[in-house]
Amino acid sequence: MTVLEFYRKYKVRLGVLLITALLVFWLAVAFQRSFLLLSDPEPVAKAIGAGYLLLPCIGAWALIRELLFGAQTQRMARQLEGEGGLPVDDLPRTPSGRIVRSAADEAFPAYQAEVEADPGNWRSWFRLSCAYDAAGDRKRARKAMRDAAKLYRQDAAA
Repeated sequence: MTVLEFYRKYKVRLGVLLITALLVFWLAVAFQRSFLLLSDPEPVAKAIGAGYLLLPCIGAWALIRELLFGAQTQRMARQLEGEGGLPVDDLPRTPSGRIVRSAADEAFPAYQAEVEADPGNWRSWFRLSCAYDAAGDRKRARKAMRDAAKLYRQDAAA
């Protein structure tokens, strides 16, 4: 495998790794700075240090939550791929590589009807999430993927 093939295959993972490393670096610096402020004898500095300590805690929580969400989404995608249930990516694209919005909007009702017919099926919600994403509605795509993940966990526990 050449370097270019490796990059193409793992481009998303490398991006996640880079962003995670940068965020972990920022978290470490923020923790260090907050402890410096907390050790200062001035009450105002201590208050700022305590407040500043919250930022890396929230950042660490968000990072862990997103990494777990991404890992679960990847597991669901692999399972659907193994079952032959992933939506086919055959929508027309612009020269820049973006999906043509009107084509995504035309394909969307089929995925929405699938969820309405079987709202307890995580596979339907996963495909609906992909349809929302193709249509450019990232907020609804994320919500649909969260619903799929919740149903997936329930399905795995049963």
